Amino acid sequence: MEKLFKLKENGTTVSREIAAGLTTFLTMAYILAVNPGMLGSIGDGMTPEAVFTATIIASVIGMLVMAFAANLPIALAPGMGLNAFFTYTVVLGMGYSWRIALAAVFCEGIVFIILSFFNVREALVKAIPANLKYAVAVGIGLFITMIGLGNSGVMVRDEATFVALGDLTSGSALTALIGFVIMTVLYVRKVPGAILIGIIITTLAGIPLGVTVIPQNFSPLSLPAAPLLFQFDFSTLLSLKFFTVFFTFLFVDIFDTVGTLVGITTQAGLIKKDGEIPRVKQAFFADAVGTAAGAALGTSTVTSYIESASGVAAGGRTGLTAISTAALFMLSLFLSPLFLLIPGAATAPALIMVGFLMIQSVVNINFKDPTEGIPAFFTIFMMPFAYSVAQGIVFGVITYVVLKLASGKIKDISLVTFILSLIFIIQIILK
Repeated sequence: MEKLFKLKENGTTVSREIAAGLTTFLTMAYILAVNPGMLGSIGDGMTPEAVFTATIIASVIGMLVMAFAANLPIALAPGMGLNAFFTYTVVLGMGYSWRIALAAVFCEGIVFIILSFFNVREALVKAIPANLKYAVAVGIGLFITMIGLGNSGVMVRDEATFVALGDLTSGSALTALIGFVIMTVLYVRKVPGAILIGIIITTLAGIPLGVTVIPQNFSPLSLPAAPLLFQFDFSTLLSLKFFTVFFTFLFVDIFDTVGTLVGITTQAGLIKKDGEIPRVKQAFFADAVGTAAGAALGTSTVTSYIESASGVAAGGRTGLTAISTAALFMLSLFLSPLFLLIPGAATAPALIMVGFLMIQSVVNINFKDPTEGIPAFFTIFMMPFAYSVAQGIVFGVITYVVLKLASGKIKDISLVTFILSLIFIIQIILK
Protein backbone atom coordinates (compact mmCIF):
# COMPACT_ATOMS: atom_id res chain seq x y z
CA MET A 1 0.00 0.00 0.00
CA GLU A 2 2.83 2.37 0.88
CA LYS A 3 4.62 1.78 -2.42
CA LEU A 4 1.43 2.07 -4.48
CA PHE A 5 -0.15 5.12 -2.85
CA LYS A 6 2.67 6.83 -0.89
CA LEU A 7 0.60 7.00 2.28
CA LYS A 8 3.27 8.49 4.55
CA GLU A 9 4.17 11.14 2.00
CA ASN A 10 0.53 12.20 1.93
CA GLY A 11 0.14 12.09 5.70
CA THR A 12 -2.44 9.31 5.87
CA THR A 13 -2.93 5.66 6.87
CA VAL A 14 -4.68 2.59 5.49
CA SER A 15 -7.47 2.74 8.08
CA ARG A 16 -8.04 6.44 7.44
CA GLU A 17 -8.22 5.88 3.68
CA ILE A 18 -10.74 3.03 4.08
CA ALA A 19 -12.89 5.16 6.39
CA ALA A 20 -12.74 7.99 3.84
CA GLY A 21 -13.82 5.59 1.10
CA LEU A 22 -16.82 4.50 3.16
CA THR A 23 -17.76 8.13 3.78
CA THR A 24 -17.56 8.93 0.07
CA PHE A 25 -19.69 5.88 -0.73
CA LEU A 26 -22.39 6.93 1.74
CA THR A 27 -22.62 10.40 0.23
CA MET A 28 -22.83 9.28 -3.41
CA ALA A 29 -24.58 5.89 -3.25
CA TYR A 30 -27.86 7.64 -4.05
CA ILE A 31 -26.78 7.41 -7.70
CA LEU A 32 -27.40 3.64 -7.53
CA ALA A 33 -31.07 4.41 -7.03
CA VAL A 34 -31.41 7.58 -9.08
CA ASN A 35 -29.57 6.57 -12.26
CA PRO A 36 -31.42 3.27 -12.91
CA GLY A 37 -34.71 5.00 -12.15
CA MET A 38 -33.97 7.85 -14.53
CA LEU A 39 -32.46 5.97 -17.50
CA GLY A 40 -34.71 2.96 -16.88
CA SER A 41 -37.76 5.18 -17.44
CA ILE A 42 -36.79 5.44 -21.11
CA GLY A 43 -37.94 1.88 -21.79
CA ASP A 44 -37.47 0.34 -25.23
CA GLY A 45 -35.12 -2.28 -23.82
CA MET A 46 -33.23 -0.04 -21.41
CA THR A 47 -34.22 -1.62 -18.10
CA PRO A 48 -33.44 -0.35 -14.57
CA GLU A 49 -31.71 -3.65 -13.80
CA ALA A 50 -29.33 -3.36 -16.76
CA VAL A 51 -28.62 0.32 -15.96
CA PHE A 52 -27.93 -0.58 -12.33
CA THR A 53 -25.25 -3.09 -13.37
CA ALA A 54 -23.76 -0.68 -15.91
CA THR A 55 -23.69 2.14 -13.35
CA ILE A 56 -21.67 0.10 -10.89
CA ILE A 57 -19.19 -1.47 -13.31
CA ALA A 58 -18.50 1.81 -15.14
CA SER A 59 -18.04 3.63 -11.83
CA VAL A 60 -15.62 0.98 -10.57
CA ILE A 61 -13.56 1.13 -13.78
CA GLY A 62 -13.28 4.91 -13.51
CA MET A 63 -12.32 4.76 -9.83
CA LEU A 64 -9.66 2.11 -10.36
CA VAL A 65 -8.01 4.20 -13.09
CA MET A 66 -8.23 7.27 -10.84
CA ALA A 67 -6.63 5.31 -7.98
CA PHE A 68 -3.75 3.67 -9.82
CA ALA A 69 -3.02 6.28 -12.51
CA ALA A 70 -3.70 9.55 -10.66
CA ASN A 71 -3.50 8.42 -7.01
CA LEU A 72 -6.23 10.90 -6.05
CA PRO A 73 -9.06 10.38 -3.50
CA ILE A 74 -11.75 11.07 -6.10
CA ALA A 75 -14.67 8.76 -6.88
CA LEU A 76 -16.49 8.61 -10.20
CA ALA A 77 -19.98 7.61 -11.35
CA PRO A 78 -22.55 8.61 -14.00
CA GLY A 79 -22.99 12.34 -13.48
CA MET A 80 -26.16 13.98 -12.26
CA GLY A 81 -27.26 16.49 -14.87
CA LEU A 82 -25.60 14.53 -17.64
CA ASN A 83 -27.94 11.60 -17.01
CA ALA A 84 -30.86 14.05 -16.97
CA PHE A 85 -29.70 15.53 -20.27
CA PHE A 86 -29.34 12.00 -21.67
CA THR A 87 -32.85 10.98 -20.62
CA TYR A 88 -35.06 14.05 -20.78
CA THR A 89 -33.41 16.12 -23.51
CA VAL A 90 -31.73 13.76 -25.98
CA VAL A 91 -34.10 10.79 -25.79
CA LEU A 92 -37.47 12.01 -24.54
CA GLY A 93 -37.10 15.59 -25.80
CA MET A 94 -35.20 15.42 -29.10
CA GLY A 95 -36.60 12.01 -29.98
CA TYR A 96 -33.29 10.19 -30.40
CA SER A 97 -33.12 6.55 -29.39
CA TRP A 98 -31.04 5.72 -26.32
CA ARG A 99 -28.69 3.81 -28.64
CA ILE A 100 -27.87 7.04 -30.50
CA ALA A 101 -27.39 8.81 -27.16
CA LEU A 102 -24.98 6.09 -26.03
CA ALA A 103 -23.10 6.51 -29.32
CA ALA A 104 -22.68 10.22 -28.54
CA VAL A 105 -21.43 9.42 -25.04
CA PHE A 106 -19.01 6.83 -26.42
CA CYS A 107 -17.66 9.33 -28.97
CA GLU A 108 -17.24 11.84 -26.16
CA GLY A 109 -15.26 9.30 -24.14
CA ILE A 110 -12.96 8.46 -27.04
CA VAL A 111 -12.39 12.14 -27.82
CA PHE A 112 -11.68 12.74 -24.13
CA ILE A 113 -9.07 10.00 -24.09
CA ILE A 114 -7.33 11.61 -27.07
CA LEU A 115 -7.62 15.14 -25.65
CA SER A 116 -6.27 14.00 -22.29
CA PHE A 117 -2.96 13.04 -23.86
CA PHE A 118 -2.54 16.37 -25.68
CA ASN A 119 -3.73 18.70 -22.88
CA VAL A 120 -6.48 20.01 -25.15
CA ARG A 121 -9.08 19.78 -22.38
CA GLU A 122 -7.23 22.34 -20.30
CA ALA A 123 -6.92 24.64 -23.32
CA LEU A 124 -10.65 24.31 -24.12
CA VAL A 125 -11.57 25.09 -20.53
CA LYS A 126 -9.55 28.32 -20.69
CA ALA A 127 -11.25 29.32 -23.96
CA ILE A 128 -14.83 29.23 -22.64
CA PRO A 129 -15.95 32.33 -20.68
CA ALA A 130 -15.77 31.77 -16.92
CA ASN A 131 -19.24 33.16 -16.23
CA LEU A 132 -20.79 30.71 -18.68
CA LYS A 133 -19.07 27.84 -16.88
CA TYR A 134 -20.69 28.86 -13.61
CA ALA A 135 -24.02 29.45 -15.34
CA VAL A 136 -24.05 25.93 -16.78
CA ALA A 137 -23.81 24.45 -13.27
CA VAL A 138 -26.57 26.74 -12.00
CA GLY A 139 -28.85 25.97 -14.95
CA ILE A 140 -28.38 22.23 -14.57
CA GLY A 141 -29.14 22.58 -10.87
CA LEU A 142 -32.47 24.25 -11.64
CA PHE A 143 -33.19 21.70 -14.37
CA ILE A 144 -32.58 18.78 -12.01
CA THR A 145 -34.73 20.43 -9.35
CA MET A 146 -37.60 20.78 -11.82
CA ILE A 147 -37.28 17.10 -12.74
CA GLY A 148 -37.41 16.12 -9.06
CA LEU A 149 -40.48 18.26 -8.41
CA GLY A 150 -42.21 16.84 -11.49
CA ASN A 151 -41.36 13.20 -10.76
CA SER A 152 -42.81 13.47 -7.27
CA GLY A 153 -46.03 15.24 -8.22
CA VAL A 154 -45.16 18.33 -6.19
CA MET A 155 -45.20 20.25 -9.47
CA VAL A 156 -47.67 19.42 -12.26
CA ARG A 157 -48.51 20.68 -15.74
CA ASP A 158 -51.17 23.36 -16.07
CA GLU A 159 -52.67 24.66 -19.33
CA ALA A 160 -53.16 28.18 -17.99
CA THR A 161 -49.92 28.74 -16.10
CA PHE A 162 -47.77 26.00 -17.71
CA VAL A 163 -46.80 24.65 -14.28
CA ALA A 164 -48.64 24.59 -10.96
CA LEU A 165 -48.44 23.15 -7.47
CA GLY A 166 -49.66 19.56 -7.34
CA ASP A 167 -51.79 17.83 -4.73
CA LEU A 168 -49.45 17.84 -1.74
CA THR A 169 -51.68 15.37 0.10
CA SER A 170 -51.17 12.69 -2.54
CA GLY A 171 -48.98 9.76 -1.55
CA SER A 172 -46.14 10.58 -3.94
CA ALA A 173 -45.94 14.32 -3.20
CA LEU A 174 -46.28 13.78 0.55
CA THR A 175 -43.53 11.14 0.52
CA ALA A 176 -41.22 13.48 -1.41
CA LEU A 177 -41.85 16.37 0.98
CA ILE A 178 -41.15 14.15 3.98
CA GLY A 179 -37.92 13.03 2.31
CA PHE A 180 -36.85 16.58 1.56
CA VAL A 181 -37.37 17.66 5.18
CA ILE A 182 -35.38 14.64 6.40
CA MET A 183 -32.52 15.25 3.96
CA THR A 184 -32.22 18.94 4.68
CA VAL A 185 -32.21 18.38 8.44
CA LEU A 186 -29.53 15.68 8.10
CA TYR A 187 -27.52 17.87 5.75
CA VAL A 188 -27.70 20.89 8.08
CA ARG A 189 -26.63 18.62 10.94
CA LYS A 190 -23.68 17.53 8.75
CA VAL A 191 -24.57 13.85 9.00
CA PRO A 192 -22.38 11.76 6.64
CA GLY A 193 -24.47 10.21 3.88
CA ALA A 194 -27.37 12.62 4.45
CA ILE A 195 -28.79 12.12 0.96
CA LEU A 196 -28.57 8.32 1.04
CA ILE A 197 -29.99 8.09 4.58
CA GLY A 198 -32.80 10.41 3.52
CA ILE A 199 -33.62 8.18 0.55
CA ILE A 200 -33.73 5.10 2.79
CA ILE A 201 -36.00 6.69 5.41
CA THR A 202 -38.24 8.16 2.70
CA THR A 203 -38.54 4.77 1.03
CA LEU A 204 -39.68 3.28 4.35
CA ALA A 205 -42.11 6.16 4.87
CA GLY A 206 -43.56 5.43 1.44
CA ILE A 207 -44.68 1.92 2.45
CA PRO A 208 -47.76 2.94 4.50
CA LEU A 209 -48.53 5.64 1.92
CA GLY A 210 -48.65 3.05 -0.86
CA VAL A 211 -45.77 4.65 -2.75
CA THR A 212 -43.13 2.02 -1.99
CA VAL A 213 -44.39 -1.32 -3.25
CA ILE A 214 -42.65 -4.44 -1.94
CA PRO A 215 -43.20 -7.41 -4.29
CA GLN A 216 -44.09 -10.85 -3.00
CA ASN A 217 -41.19 -13.13 -2.10
CA PHE A 218 -38.91 -10.10 -1.99
CA SER A 219 -35.21 -10.76 -1.43
CA PRO A 220 -32.60 -8.00 -1.18
CA LEU A 221 -29.96 -10.24 -2.78
CA SER A 222 -29.76 -11.31 -6.42
CA LEU A 223 -27.30 -11.98 -9.17
CA PRO A 224 -26.62 -8.84 -11.24
CA ALA A 225 -28.45 -8.37 -14.52
CA ALA A 226 -26.45 -8.27 -17.75
CA PRO A 227 -25.56 -4.74 -18.92
CA LEU A 228 -26.47 -3.45 -22.38
CA LEU A 229 -23.16 -4.13 -24.09
CA PHE A 230 -22.17 -2.08 -27.16
CA GLN A 231 -25.71 -0.96 -28.02
CA PHE A 232 -24.61 1.86 -30.32
CA ASP A 233 -26.39 3.53 -33.23
CA PHE A 234 -24.11 5.76 -35.32
CA SER A 235 -26.67 6.43 -38.08
CA THR A 236 -26.85 10.19 -37.29
CA LEU A 237 -23.14 10.60 -36.63
CA LEU A 238 -22.58 13.30 -39.27
CA SER A 239 -25.68 15.42 -38.50
CA LEU A 240 -25.62 18.83 -36.78
CA LYS A 241 -28.05 17.60 -34.14
CA PHE A 242 -25.71 14.76 -33.26
CA PHE A 243 -22.86 17.26 -32.96
CA THR A 244 -24.94 19.41 -30.59
CA VAL A 245 -25.67 16.39 -28.40
CA PHE A 246 -22.07 15.23 -28.52
CA PHE A 247 -20.67 18.67 -27.75
CA THR A 248 -23.05 19.23 -24.85
CA PHE A 249 -21.92 15.98 -23.24
CA LEU A 250 -18.34 17.06 -23.91
CA PHE A 251 -18.82 20.61 -22.65
CA VAL A 252 -20.65 19.79 -19.42
CA ASP A 253 -18.35 16.90 -18.55
CA ILE A 254 -15.21 19.00 -19.08
CA PHE A 255 -16.27 21.72 -16.68
CA ASP A 256 -17.89 19.36 -14.21
CA THR A 257 -14.64 17.40 -13.95
CA VAL A 258 -12.39 20.46 -13.81
CA GLY A 259 -14.51 22.05 -11.10
CA THR A 260 -14.50 18.85 -9.07
CA LEU A 261 -10.75 18.35 -9.42
CA VAL A 262 -9.98 21.92 -8.38
CA GLY A 263 -12.38 21.79 -5.44
CA ILE A 264 -11.31 18.39 -4.09
CA THR A 265 -7.55 18.82 -4.50
CA THR A 266 -7.74 22.28 -2.92
CA GLN A 267 -9.69 20.90 0.04
CA ALA A 268 -7.17 18.05 0.41
CA GLY A 269 -4.22 20.44 0.32
CA LEU A 270 -2.83 18.77 -2.79
CA ILE A 271 -2.73 21.86 -5.05
CA LYS A 272 0.82 22.91 -5.88
CA LYS A 273 2.16 26.38 -5.09
CA ASP A 274 1.73 27.50 -8.70
CA GLY A 275 -1.93 26.44 -8.59
CA GLU A 276 -1.39 23.33 -10.70
CA ILE A 277 -3.48 20.23 -9.98
CA PRO A 278 -1.24 17.19 -9.37
CA ARG A 279 -1.50 14.43 -11.99
CA VAL A 280 -4.32 16.26 -13.71
CA LYS A 281 -3.69 14.51 -17.03
CA GLN A 282 -4.13 11.11 -15.37
CA ALA A 283 -7.27 12.33 -13.60
CA PHE A 284 -8.78 13.44 -16.90
CA PHE A 285 -7.80 10.09 -18.37
CA ALA A 286 -9.71 8.25 -15.61
CA ASP A 287 -12.78 10.35 -16.37
CA ALA A 288 -12.47 9.61 -20.09
CA VAL A 289 -11.98 5.86 -19.66
CA GLY A 290 -14.96 5.71 -17.30
CA THR A 291 -17.14 7.53 -19.82
CA ALA A 292 -16.19 5.28 -22.75
CA ALA A 293 -16.63 2.16 -20.62
CA GLY A 294 -19.97 3.41 -19.31
CA ALA A 295 -21.31 3.97 -22.81
CA ALA A 296 -20.16 0.50 -23.86
CA LEU A 297 -21.98 -0.94 -20.82
CA GLY A 298 -25.15 1.09 -21.28
CA THR A 299 -25.09 4.19 -19.06
CA SER A 300 -24.61 7.93 -19.38
CA THR A 301 -21.40 9.94 -18.94
CA VAL A 302 -19.16 8.99 -16.01
CA THR A 303 -17.57 11.92 -14.23
CA SER A 304 -15.73 12.88 -11.05
CA TYR A 305 -18.05 13.38 -8.07
CA ILE A 306 -18.00 16.48 -5.89
CA GLU A 307 -19.27 14.21 -3.08
CA SER A 308 -15.68 12.98 -2.88
CA ALA A 309 -15.19 16.07 -0.72
CA SER A 310 -16.83 14.18 2.16
CA GLY A 311 -14.14 11.49 1.95
CA VAL A 312 -11.41 14.11 1.86
CA ALA A 313 -12.94 15.74 4.94
CA ALA A 314 -12.71 12.31 6.61
CA GLY A 315 -8.97 12.20 5.89
CA GLY A 316 -8.74 10.66 2.40
CA ARG A 317 -5.63 11.78 0.52
CA THR A 318 -4.74 9.03 -1.97
CA GLY A 319 -6.12 6.61 -4.51
CA LEU A 320 -6.74 4.09 -1.73
CA THR A 321 -9.84 6.12 -0.86
CA ALA A 322 -11.12 5.65 -4.42
CA ILE A 323 -10.40 1.91 -4.26
CA SER A 324 -12.33 1.60 -0.98
CA THR A 325 -15.31 3.33 -2.56
CA ALA A 326 -15.05 1.09 -5.63
CA ALA A 327 -15.07 -2.04 -3.41
CA LEU A 328 -18.32 -0.93 -1.78
CA PHE A 329 -19.83 -0.26 -5.20
CA MET A 330 -18.96 -3.83 -6.21
CA LEU A 331 -20.66 -5.23 -3.09
CA SER A 332 -23.78 -3.26 -4.06
CA LEU A 333 -23.86 -5.13 -7.36
CA PHE A 334 -25.63 -7.99 -5.58
CA LEU A 335 -28.18 -5.74 -3.88
CA SER A 336 -30.03 -4.54 -6.98
CA PRO A 337 -33.53 -5.52 -5.71
CA LEU A 338 -32.95 -3.33 -2.66
CA PHE A 339 -31.88 -0.27 -4.65
CA LEU A 340 -34.51 -0.76 -7.38
CA LEU A 341 -37.22 -0.92 -4.71
CA ILE A 342 -36.72 2.80 -4.09
CA PRO A 343 -39.57 4.81 -5.70
CA GLY A 344 -39.22 8.01 -7.68
CA ALA A 345 -40.79 9.94 -4.82
CA ALA A 346 -37.84 8.96 -2.62
CA THR A 347 -35.17 9.94 -5.14
CA ALA A 348 -36.92 13.23 -6.01
CA PRO A 349 -35.66 14.93 -2.82
CA ALA A 350 -32.14 13.80 -3.75
CA LEU A 351 -32.48 15.52 -7.13
CA ILE A 352 -33.62 18.69 -5.39
CA MET A 353 -30.72 18.54 -2.94
CA VAL A 354 -28.21 18.04 -5.78
CA GLY A 355 -29.87 21.02 -7.49
CA PHE A 356 -29.23 23.09 -4.38
CA LEU A 357 -25.56 22.06 -4.34
CA MET A 358 -25.12 22.92 -8.04
CA ILE A 359 -26.89 26.28 -7.90
CA GLN A 360 -24.36 27.65 -5.41
CA SER A 361 -22.09 28.60 -8.32
CA VAL A 362 -24.40 31.57 -9.02
CA VAL A 363 -22.44 33.70 -6.51
CA ASN A 364 -19.40 33.52 -8.79
CA ILE A 365 -21.18 35.06 -11.80
CA ASN A 366 -20.41 38.70 -12.63
CA PHE A 367 -23.88 40.20 -13.14
CA LYS A 368 -22.57 43.77 -12.89
CA ASP A 369 -21.19 43.52 -16.42
CA PRO A 370 -24.25 43.01 -18.66
CA THR A 371 -22.15 41.44 -21.42
CA GLU A 372 -21.26 38.72 -18.90
CA GLY A 373 -24.41 38.61 -16.79
CA ILE A 374 -27.03 38.49 -19.54
CA PRO A 375 -25.49 35.48 -21.37
CA ALA A 376 -25.18 33.72 -18.00
CA PHE A 377 -28.83 34.55 -17.29
CA PHE A 378 -29.89 33.15 -20.70
CA THR A 379 -27.91 29.98 -20.00
CA ILE A 380 -29.54 29.53 -16.61
CA PHE A 381 -33.19 30.12 -17.45
CA MET A 382 -33.22 28.36 -20.81
CA MET A 383 -32.23 25.01 -19.29
CA PRO A 384 -35.30 24.49 -17.07
CA PHE A 385 -37.76 26.50 -19.17
CA ALA A 386 -36.75 24.90 -22.48
CA TYR A 387 -36.32 21.61 -20.59
CA SER A 388 -32.95 21.23 -22.25
CA VAL A 389 -29.36 21.59 -21.05
CA ALA A 390 -28.25 21.90 -24.67
CA GLN A 391 -30.48 24.88 -25.41
CA GLY A 392 -29.19 26.70 -22.36
CA ILE A 393 -25.62 26.38 -23.61
CA VAL A 394 -26.60 27.28 -27.19
CA PHE A 395 -28.40 30.50 -26.25
CA GLY A 396 -25.78 31.42 -23.67
CA VAL A 397 -22.88 31.18 -26.13
CA ILE A 398 -24.76 33.01 -28.90
CA THR A 399 -25.85 35.81 -26.55
CA TYR A 400 -22.31 36.16 -25.22
CA VAL A 401 -20.81 36.63 -28.69
CA VAL A 402 -23.54 39.02 -29.86
CA LEU A 403 -23.27 41.28 -26.79
CA LYS A 404 -19.48 41.33 -26.83
CA LEU A 405 -19.51 42.33 -30.51
CA ALA A 406 -22.18 44.97 -29.89
CA SER A 407 -20.23 46.50 -27.01
CA GLY A 408 -16.93 46.49 -28.87
CA LYS A 409 -15.33 43.95 -26.54
CA ILE A 410 -14.16 41.73 -29.37
CA LYS A 411 -10.99 40.75 -27.51
CA ASP A 412 -13.11 38.96 -24.89
CA ILE A 413 -14.30 36.46 -27.51
CA SER A 414 -12.01 33.49 -27.97
CA LEU A 415 -11.77 31.87 -31.38
CA VAL A 416 -13.30 28.67 -30.00
CA THR A 417 -16.30 30.54 -28.55
CA PHE A 418 -16.85 32.44 -31.80
CA ILE A 419 -16.77 29.26 -33.90
CA LEU A 420 -19.20 27.55 -31.53
CA SER A 421 -21.65 30.46 -31.77
CA LEU A 422 -21.65 30.18 -35.57
CA ILE A 423 -22.26 26.43 -35.39
CA PHE A 424 -25.13 26.93 -32.94
CA ILE A 425 -26.75 29.65 -35.11
CA ILE A 426 -26.61 27.35 -38.14
CA GLN A 427 -28.12 24.54 -36.06
CA ILE A 428 -31.06 26.79 -35.03
CA ILE A 429 -31.66 27.90 -38.62
CA LEU A 430 -31.62 24.36 -40.00
CA LYS A 431 -33.68 22.89 -37.17
